[in-house]
Amino acid sequence: MFDSVKNENFVIVSVAMDGDVEAARPWIEAASPGFITLIDQNHLLSSLYNMFNVPQAVWIDESGTILRPVETGGSLDILKEYDPVAGAFKPEAVERSKRAKSTYIDAVKDWAMNGSASSFLFDPDEARDRVPSMSNEIAQAHAKFQLGQYLKRNGRNDEAETAFDESRRLHPDSWNIYRETAERTPSGLAAGEEFWQKVRSLGDKQYYATIDMEGMPD
Repeated sequence: MFDSVKNENFVIVSVAMDGDVEAARPWIEAASPGFITLIDQNHLLSSLYNMFNVPQAVWIDESGTILRPVETGGSLDILKEYDPVAGAFKPEAVERSKRAKSTYIDAVKDWAMNGSASSFLFDPDEARDRVPSMSNEIAQAHAKFQLGQYLKRNGRNDEAETAFDESRRLHPDSWNIYRETAERTPSGLAAGEEFWQKVRSLGDKQYYATIDMEGMPD
């Protein structure tokens, strides 16, 4: 998508939320993207923009104005439709997910080509109203997480775990903090049984919030 619309007025900056640079490196090298790719070891971006999951996206124009605040970058809330027996998502969920990603990518392309004339942009007041609120507890959770990362990098693992426990307690809805501090599977992902139990415990809450965009499937 980027190669088809890149121009002097459009750029993508992708940021991996990984405390361990080497955890992100092989994925980035395999993708070999033509756009800017960064690794945010301290989740500073999560703290600044109040992101709590990935993938998430923010649309910012050349003046620094946010045109679409933090939203899921095209991913649909299908995690609860995972079939543990088959070890895969239900076919209808996969199809809806593909349509959602295609819809989102097409919207980004429209913005890249049409700029401020794109129909997918919010006006400034509407965009401001959609910015997720940052509570004191969430702000403290990010600070505790960053402290934990510092302690971990300096070999103070017990103190790091205490900071991570506190960050999870203060911001239980942050999947970014959870994944970075939870036990990993052999493949390096925080997607073991504990993860799926956490997903199942969501009840009516969403893992990925619905994107307010024309053409986006439910």
